Amino acid sequence: MTETILVTGGTGTLGKLVLPQLKAAGYDVRVLSRRGGVNSDGIEHLQGDLVKGEGLVLDGVDIVMHLAGGAKGDAVAAGNLARAASAAGVRHLVHISVIGADKMPIGYFREKLGAEQAVRQSGVPWTILRAAQFNSLTYTVVKKMAGLPIVPLPGGLRFQPVDERDVADRMVELALGDPAGVVPDLAGPTVYGLRELVDSYLHAQGKRRPKLPIRMPGKVGRAYRSAENLTLTGATIGKRTWEQYVAEQS
Repeated sequence: MTETILVTGGTGTLGKLVLPQLKAAGYDVRVLSRRGGVNSDGIEHLQGDLVKGEGLVLDGVDIVMHLAGGAKGDAVAAGNLARAASAAGVRHLVHISVIGADKMPIGYFREKLGAEQAVRQSGVPWTILRAAQFNSLTYTVVKKMAGLPIVPLPGGLRFQPVDERDVADRMVELALGDPAGVVPDLAGPTVYGLRELVDSYLHAQGKRRPKLPIRMPGKVGRAYRSAENLTLTGATIGKRTWEQYVAEQS
């Protein structure tokens, strides 16, 4: 009997990579979205709103892959989804989070931690993967910084960007396996200082910019300088490098 997988965030960066893999694996794939309907690949979109808790009828769903996220409302959305999954008897709830969710004093990370807690407390067998910042997000941020006349470079900031394709592959693997609880974090192959990321982008574009070293103050600055946003040991390492991603964008 074919199992049904419901994906939240199916139209996002990660969701677009995950859906074809799930469909190719022979699963009945559905997407939760605000508009509903059927996409060009014939995947049904169920109309619902995670933050408002509307339309979350998951009857007949075996696996939920929770990929939706944003700067605000993640904890509320995950709580609503977790309750709906529990009520429907979902057998596996798979959630993507971020490295440092329990350590970084930033609202986005706190929301991710709240979402994790909702999944843990759902009563549904679950799997949580924490990943580093995606190459695409890192590239967008670096591109904006490099577009300034003078590039500000907060000292001590390090990142280990991971390719979203590697994250998608791992999420599919986890979703199609047994519930595993918290699995090892997923990060990219190399840790970079912020200056290295900016310089690699500028080099690929054939550009130069003057740079201004600055110090990031407060708790956030201390957390970054202490590498609270990184997992330096014990992480699963992605295959695709930052340099490969930058070259692909050029």
